[in-house]
Amino acid sequence: MAAILEMKVITTEQNPKALGATVPELGIDKLPAHLNLGTHSKTLFSMFTPEVCKALGGRYANWHDASAVIDPEGIDRVIIVGIESHVCVFQTAMDAAGRNNGNGPRPIVLADAVSSINPQEIAVSLDRMRHSGVDVATSESVLFQLMGDASHPRFREFSKLVKEEKDNTSGTLQKMIGAVPI
Repeated sequence: MAAILEMKVITTEQNPKALGATVPELGIDKLPAHLNLGTHSKTLFSMFTPEVCKALGGRYANWHDASAVIDPEGIDRVIIVGIESHVCVFQTAMDAAGRNNGNGPRPIVLADAVSSINPQEIAVSLDRMRHSGVDVATSESVLFQLMGDASHPRFREFSKLVKEEKDNTSGTLQKMIGAVPI
């Protein structure tokens, strides 16, 4: 969907030497070069390392360096997915919400695209994020929001992929959210 919607994607990996790299099934390497902002290893629990902030540009560009020039064409809104909802996802969302300072679009965490080694952590983390200025939604809801209109030039391609992934989406919702209240 990132390719269809022309969404830029940045990937971070928490200490990949010890914890492993991003799984190829996500297809990050298949994104067109102008949409793939790279894969960055980190030890910081938040993804907002100086290197990542520079790659994002916009409101994030000078996060770690007040003298840096802000690129107005940089990323304005972030959609967060990932592993360990109560650690890296939570701290990334809190940093994004804090950077927003009540101005501009709120960060979005996709409830069906976060996980935890302890599944009980997910609902608590999503609740904490929601109460701290982060929007919590499902991936399909946000994708349709981004598509905006059935008259979009790539709507047929978008709709076809939604239909092809219907069973996967349903299974993921059940597995990731299930009966856990969010």
